[in-house]
Amino acid sequence: MGTDEAALFALSESRAFGEAMAAHLGLGLARHEERHFDDGEHKIRPLETVRGRDAYIVQSLHGDPCLSGNDKLCRLLFFAATLRDAGARQVTLVTPYLCYARKDRRTKSRDPVTTRYVAQLAEAMGADAIVTIDVHNLAAFQNAFRCPTVHLEAAGLFARHFAARESDAPLVVASPDIGGIKRAESFRLVLEAASGQPCGSAFMEKRRSAGVVSGERLTGDVRNGTVIILDDLISTGGTMLRAARACRDGGARRVFAVATHGLFMPGATEVVADPAFDGFVITDTVPPFRLDPALGQRKVTVLTAAPLFAEAIGRMHAGGSVTALFEP
Repeated sequence: MGTDEAALFALSESRAFGEAMAAHLGLGLARHEERHFDDGEHKIRPLETVRGRDAYIVQSLHGDPCLSGNDKLCRLLFFAATLRDAGARQVTLVTPYLCYARKDRRTKSRDPVTTRYVAQLAEAMGADAIVTIDVHNLAAFQNAFRCPTVHLEAAGLFARHFAARESDAPLVVASPDIGGIKRAESFRLVLEAASGQPCGSAFMEKRRSAGVVSGERLTGDVRNGTVIILDDLISTGGTMLRAARACRDGGARRVFAVATHGLFMPGATEVVADPAFDGFVITDTVPPFRLDPALGQRKVTVLTAAPLFAEAIGRMHAGGSVTALFEP
């Protein structure tokens, strides 16, 4: 990936992730300036020429104690338009966590479909492509954007992690609800290839009415196994906890919660500390800043997704196949 042709920017909130990507690619991050004004407005501009170059902007769009997801989205979009105005040949948004990906359909009358609105904003600001990982609903994400989308998967990261560490008991992949069965089954196949052993499957029933979740039945054999409960994200963790307790009741030897995005919203601390879980495995798309550091160090393992993103944009820039990243 030539530095004379590509410019990799990382906005301040995602600078560590961008630096890791740049190191993997053998690049330095492109220089830019960010200014924040007393009235809450901001300005971001490149400090080097982007004319005729392909530009990539790294910004994870989760809220944190300093900025909301809306603030980060606005900064990302304005900077994309700025690079377009400055003559960039192409602008690609690299969003390790994509905000509003869960609001992809109407569940009540007159509901917004915010996933589509985010896509329209990105395209209006001149985005040529977007790269993200493990969105909530892949079909909705792909249909929302008219520009090219690159959807990465953390399955390989998780599979290699468990294949190297959990070899003394049968592995079982469990979905915490029926809606996640397809995701869990896809991961199970990747885990089988990585571990070289057959892996079982299980899923929990789940019903939601007026915000109340019910359903306690576990389908699948988890006895004496190491159970990996897989989801795209962990918010409060309540759904994961229901599944973990059911697996314990079913005779599981160890239980791990695995998700690409660890949001750990209020209430998650008690879930993470619950003895039903042996541990949590997430990626660094969202740092686990809401958890007590001591608890996080004891029970949460964070795998970096930066090399995967770096490899993807390196292939995109060179005209190679991103799909090949997921082939055995």
